Amino acid sequence: MDKITTLEEQIAHLARMVEDLSDVVARQAREMDTMARRIGLLMEREAEREAEGGSIPLADQKPPHW
Repeated sequence: MDKITTLEEQIAHLARMVEDLSDVVARQAREMDTMARRIGLLMEREAEREAEGGSIPLADQKPPHW
């Protein structure tokens, strides 16, 4: 193989890798957006629950054996 053919093959492989990585990054961005929305909803729900109940949040309560 001559040098130009070798370089063309390397460029083709690199272009494919860039496309694959771009797809991965796009998928991860969508997943992160979904997770951020879900976390926001969970935080809103917990804030509403705390406002309604007025009790100590479960994470801040001492275990029963204390």
